Amino acid sequence: MHCRFQKSKGVDSFRGNWWFWVICTRQARSQTTSVLKNPQFFGMEPSSPSPSQSLQGFEVSGSDLVWSSYMEGLLEAGANLHIGHSVSNIQSNDGSRFPNAVVASSAIPQDNVEILHAKSVGVPIYKRDYWLAKLTEKYNLIAVSGSHGKSTTASMLAYVLKAMGDDLTAIVGAHVPQFPDGSIFYGGGKNFVLEADEYDGCFLGLSPSVAVVTNLDWEHVDIFEDEDAVKSIFRRFLKQIRVGGHLVICGDSQGGRSLLDQIKQDTGLKYSGGVVSNQSSDLWGQGHDYKIITYGFSSFNDWYAESICPNVQGGSDYILCERGRPLAQISLQIPGVHNVLNSLAVIATVLTLIGDKRQSRESIACLKLPLSKFMGVSRRFDLIGTIYGCHIYDDFAHHPTEVRAVLQAARQRFPNKALIVVFQPHTYSRLVALKDDFANALSEADQVVVSAVYAARETNDWNINGKDLAASIIGPPSEYIPCLVNVVDKLALQILRDPHPEIVILTLGAGDVTTVGPKLLHELQTRSQDARH
Repeated sequence: MHCRFQKSKGVDSFRGNWWFWVICTRQARSQTTSVLKNPQFFGMEPSSPSPSQSLQGFEVSGSDLVWSSYMEGLLEAGANLHIGHSVSNIQSNDGSRFPNAVVASSAIPQDNVEILHAKSVGVPIYKRDYWLAKLTEKYNLIAVSGSHGKSTTASMLAYVLKAMGDDLTAIVGAHVPQFPDGSIFYGGGKNFVLEADEYDGCFLGLSPSVAVVTNLDWEHVDIFEDEDAVKSIFRRFLKQIRVGGHLVICGDSQGGRSLLDQIKQDTGLKYSGGVVSNQSSDLWGQGHDYKIITYGFSSFNDWYAESICPNVQGGSDYILCERGRPLAQISLQIPGVHNVLNSLAVIATVLTLIGDKRQSRESIACLKLPLSKFMGVSRRFDLIGTIYGCHIYDDFAHHPTEVRAVLQAARQRFPNKALIVVFQPHTYSRLVALKDDFANALSEADQVVVSAVYAARETNDWNINGKDLAASIIGPPSEYIPCLVNVVDKLALQILRDPHPEIVILTLGAGDVTTVGPKLLHELQTRSQDARH
């Protein structure tokens, strides 16, 4: 299979009829964000793109442990996909041909059978950090990083730039319904928007012209010992910003302020309140040759939002201000104050790319419409369906900060409805490290069901399970139901006892809890039809 693909300027060294093999793992679900663009990479995870255009010009094959919906677009585009890892996968049927290169997820161990076989026949193995560096080195790279909100911010930024006429290339780590190819589009322009993942130091090979940092939090606890370790790797990332580039950072984030304090120590720049002051943000750092732009809710930021209120779309309206000057009213259809922050990051980045301050008002007028039309990314407050007056939503939230954000967004959209949360803890290590924070976040719901832990790549070395979390939630009724099938049965019976409940059901987690919403909707529809007959 040889497709037609205009190769990226960043991979000129890989020409001709190339056959690329990609090894991924379902267990890497929470790790493998933002890693892929060209056909030499294909991910079969929600964190990896599924573009048809990205196969053009290369022969692409790959493997994953289980089938996922994200493989369907690749299959339609002509990729040769395998379920399971095997030596036979990584060679032609007659054994005479091997891939020109193998790209492996960071989660793949070096003793993987496909990696070992590739090495034995001399096929080079690339990790995604190296490949990303090669892929983006000749572009004007806008790297969107942060512990939370990367996918939404990167996709919103790419969507807005595209709507404003920028022929950019973009890759994000989630499926975006408004992207023609799901999580990517490929253009001929100089700008490249990339969701930049901190996991395993993946973003350290990048050299961005603009680095966006949405926030810092203790996440990926299996890799980072504590929050200081997270801050350390982000400090290393900021040193990768190109000379004359820009750092766009949330000045309200405690972790972001910590980074700015570190820059203060390194450069001698003057700060106010732990963030860049209005005067100093126009200066260039000594040893940090990039400009700093801050955003947030506080008025000491360069860009900030005030007068935030819910709108009729279920999202938020706010007044955009620049250094004390109200400039425009912004409307979003996606709910939650966290998405207000994400939109501020987008606005600050777009105006940074434009550069000419005299065009600010004109540019803001141009970006208001695409901001209002942006619908979000998959598994971020996704409406599964409505039945009996019950709204069923699904969300990827698997960290306490994300759980709080989803619950706040749900309260904003449904202020008078009860919130029932089905939460599936993702990995034992995360549950052990953040159990109390999870309990506090989930206590903001009206009812909580905790399922068994989605182990992903881990074994239960800590002797902990979802029952421990359910028992620690103070306030709302909480119970432990390990099996998701039983969760569906329990909720179906509860809803049918009161066929017109004023409730919202939220299924939260990065594992297969995403199957609960569709199954519950189907179960309710089936029982409703049976009752009528």
